[in-house]
Amino acid sequence: MRRTLFETDHELFRGAVREFVEREVTPNVDKWEADGIVDKAMFRQAGRAGLLGMAVPEEHGGGGVDDFRFNVVIGEELMRAGAFASGVCITLHNDVVLPYFLELATEEQKARWLPGLASGELMSAIAMTEPGAGSDLAGIAASAIRDGGAYVVNGSKTFITNGINSDLIVAAVKTDPAARHAGMSLIVIEEGMEGFTRGRNLEKIGLHAQDTAELFFDDVRVPAENLLGEEGRGFAHLMGNLPQERLSLAAGSIAHAQTAFDWALEYVKERSAFGRPIGGFQTIRHAMAEMRTELDIAQTYVDSRVTALNAGELTAEEAAKAKWWVTELENKVIGRCLQMFGGWGYMEEYPIARAFRDARVQTIYGGTNEVMKEIIGRSLGL
Repeated sequence: MRRTLFETDHELFRGAVREFVEREVTPNVDKWEADGIVDKAMFRQAGRAGLLGMAVPEEHGGGGVDDFRFNVVIGEELMRAGAFASGVCITLHNDVVLPYFLELATEEQKARWLPGLASGELMSAIAMTEPGAGSDLAGIAASAIRDGGAYVVNGSKTFITNGINSDLIVAAVKTDPAARHAGMSLIVIEEGMEGFTRGRNLEKIGLHAQDTAELFFDDVRVPAENLLGEEGRGFAHLMGNLPQERLSLAAGSIAHAQTAFDWALEYVKERSAFGRPIGGFQTIRHAMAEMRTELDIAQTYVDSRVTALNAGELTAEEAAKAKWWVTELENKVIGRCLQMFGGWGYMEEYPIARAFRDARVQTIYGGTNEVMKEIIGRSLGL
């Protein structure tokens, strides 16, 4: 399918991203998968290569280009290389966490944090989920009680992406524990703060190279200057940024599915059975035709919503549509592609097996797909 989303600058950037991935990521993927975490040096190299903080103003060391298409290029190239899990630290940093600093930080906070976020010296994470609160964000229990010039933070978080490697963590906390939505605020927790500890690197079905951790806060005194945005407006701040996060998931999902399709297409042309390539059998040919069509239709919608995001017109329900539909399609396509490989598709030595495991979480995080359907349904007045 001929896409019209990108311009010359994006394709030139794609070449630089591809070279970086081939040099710094691809040779290390298997090691990081075995270790359960990427080497943080790669993240810093990404900063030096200009792959972090493209939207950060130039005066703070960034690219000064607020164009989500560059983010999409990075995600697509990581997927193309089969480096989904290894690249999550980059896509989460750029697509999900950085906007909170860009939109909510004071000038003092921007001067303090943005240079490191753009250079890779500061890896970021966002901590919303708790053992007892997932999709219902208003039900979080972690608290931050004002005490003079500081907030005293207590509680825990779980399933936190970049949880082990992160230097700055945007934590959703209750500054008014008696309230629900109106009691939530965002506080930036920094590595090394007394009382802040990290639990185990959680063992997951997939995304083995991406560190996912438990975080614990025991009377952590966080300077009041680390409040991000307005006190009591944390829920609104989260709702404002979640559409971009969900579109990022959709863009990554379609790229992931496209990569699996390309692997399968190459395989069915080469693998023979009964004296001819298996792609010549009608059942395989029709399956590939169906997936090609579904991928093209989904890509068209995702690209249109990226354009809407750049124009400041992306709505919550549009992002929810993209997130639930494309992540479901991703799982369906990758599952069908694995079937094309037969028994070899179940072997760890084939990247399709890793893709199959990694895709499963896409329908869960960023808001479960059931919640996405609720958002869409309510937009209909139901």
